[in-house]
Amino acid sequence: MKPVFALIDCDNFFVSCERLFRPDLASQPVVVLSSNDGCVVSRSREAKELGIPMGAPAFKYRELFKTHGVVRFSANFELYGDISERITRTLTKITPRTEVYSVDEAFLDLSELALPNYDAWGRAVRQHLFREVGIPVAIGIAPTKTLAKLATEHTKQKADSAEVLDLARASVGTRDRYLARTPVKDIWGIGWRLAPRLRAEGIHSALDLSRVPPRFAQQLMGIHGRQLVAELNGTCCHRLEPFGKIRQTIMHGRQFGEDTNNPSVVEAAIASLTARAASRLRRENLLARHATVHLKTNRHKPGYQRIGRSISFATPTADAGLITSQLLKALGSSHKLWYHRADVLLYDLVSEHGLQTDLLGHLDLAAAAASQSRLRAFDAINQRYGQRTIHYAAEDLSAAWQPKRAHSSPRYTTNWEELPTIYAKKIEIKSLRKRCSSATFTNYL
Repeated sequence: MKPVFALIDCDNFFVSCERLFRPDLASQPVVVLSSNDGCVVSRSREAKELGIPMGAPAFKYRELFKTHGVVRFSANFELYGDISERITRTLTKITPRTEVYSVDEAFLDLSELALPNYDAWGRAVRQHLFREVGIPVAIGIAPTKTLAKLATEHTKQKADSAEVLDLARASVGTRDRYLARTPVKDIWGIGWRLAPRLRAEGIHSALDLSRVPPRFAQQLMGIHGRQLVAELNGTCCHRLEPFGKIRQTIMHGRQFGEDTNNPSVVEAAIASLTARAASRLRRENLLARHATVHLKTNRHKPGYQRIGRSISFATPTADAGLITSQLLKALGSSHKLWYHRADVLLYDLVSEHGLQTDLLGHLDLAAAAASQSRLRAFDAINQRYGQRTIHYAAEDLSAAWQPKRAHSSPRYTTNWEELPTIYAKKIEIKSLRKRCSSATFTNYL
């Protein structure tokens, strides 16, 4: 059976999530800023038309924001993650053959669906997602993932709202026209580093690359290049990733609100980041065999330094308290520099259901089972009574490391204290009673 993929790509996802609860901003320029409100990471169509580039430093565009009334939001990743999960749940009802590629993108395998018209199907899915979740999406349909990604990018370049582009049943001539209009730097998997080398070889568009002999493509880019040429010509080289595939790493990191050398601030940051990473481990029923912490100074200041420490666990774990204490012990007295950022990485992950004893007997299965039971109770309490109902005391040592979020929106969907408030006006119905008979009035109610 010939493969057919659909790529669902949310339109300006972070901005769309903010507009979901602020419909008054539907036609206004809106941007979402990165950690510490530093750079633009998402732009509405109106903001793009003002010439605001992706990654623009916010301080350089302060006057433009003011002149054109650009609405700014601090990144609200908790809200965006929850909306992303809602979209994923909706898509898996359409087909379980789904691969979540990123927070705002997902591939669907349509090869087993008897669809007479992919374009009509795509439009129906767009309407369904907008009705159920409220997020506009672009949909590209093609026989390979690379072509589906290319098709989606072309739909987002239209002057109107994102639509659907079907390259699966398009003629060769139609497909070639879209390939010719795609610069080589915009091809999925090329990037800014590889593009100059290809342009030096006279390859300026996706159509040019599709006509490169496979052997020469492999000489330029390795096996990845050979596969890329095949995908552009409609031959599938990248299948859907298994939905239940165990991830290899989980990382959480943050840039501090201000540089610090205070041990309590650094310890609170590491404890908080580890707690989030371990919570994600447990949600996916995983355990980590190794963990690493990195502390970095500001790379834009003289004397940039990066300190890293790694630890291993005889028994794989998802216990944030244990991981934090071991990481802090490994760091020792490394709090002599003014740190700008911390990252916590958990890796060499295994399923908690497949834990096996080792040959030398270092693995204590009874202790591992007791730890997992305790952590399940920990998560159950927080799920029932709200996040951070119980948490590790080290997380409260200081809040000075928290990134600046001067334009933060409420966490509308995940925090009871930040639910939207609706005010209903009292309706005066006395005059209505005078004009209606009792029977009519009863029917009206």
